[in-house]
Amino acid sequence: MKFFVDTADLAEIKDLAATGLLDGVTTNPSLVAKSGHGNFVDLIRDICAVVPGPVSAEVAATEFEPMLAEGQYLATIAKNVAVKVPLTPAGLKVCKLLSQQGTMVNVTLCFSAAQAILAAKAGAGFVSPFVGRLDDIGEDGMQLIADICAIYRAYPSFKTEVLVASVRHPQHVVQAAKLGAHVATIPPAIIRQLFAHPLTEKGLAQFVADWQKTGQKILPDSGGKVQAFKTSRG
Repeated sequence: MKFFVDTADLAEIKDLAATGLLDGVTTNPSLVAKSGHGNFVDLIRDICAVVPGPVSAEVAATEFEPMLAEGQYLATIAKNVAVKVPLTPAGLKVCKLLSQQGTMVNVTLCFSAAQAILAAKAGAGFVSPFVGRLDDIGEDGMQLIADICAIYRAYPSFKTEVLVASVRHPQHVVQAAKLGAHVATIPPAIIRQLFAHPLTEKGLAQFVADWQKTGQKILPDSGGKVQAFKTSRG
């Protein structure tokens, strides 16, 4: 499974990219507004320079012609931009044209398996089902992921990847992986929760305490400076 981070916070993206865990980034108008960045295009360009994988940049227009113009412009920002369009008739028309032009397209706001079929037929690179928002209204978001994955597996001609969105907790990530979803886009706080387990913390604390009892150091003293050591092979 690929991990995208769902944020427009450049500092967060840089920090998580340094772990080697990130395969891409998703943004949306709400996340961009929250970031406080003054220029949307510059922000997308900066993110694309940090993460080589797909970076979703969403159109603002809702009508076909202005949406197409925005999508074509966004695609010029960087080679790894994935233009994000809504799952509407106009959005799918734009998806079809942009995909034919070689642009990655992420079709967002998917809430049904029927919609996911339409996105795949329109040539979407990604479809983004929102599991958390379905859970919020009493539906089973992960069942939607299971349905879409099953449908896509039945039709090898569908090349669209299932991008699980609106992830609310680590179990959403685990369940999506078990179902065979291609991607999960995850808020930074949830990615950090994936690291956490009380037995890991307890075990590490015990190892540290036992090591301190030995009175040893792995690195030799160098006046407080950490030196890099290389091994040589003769």
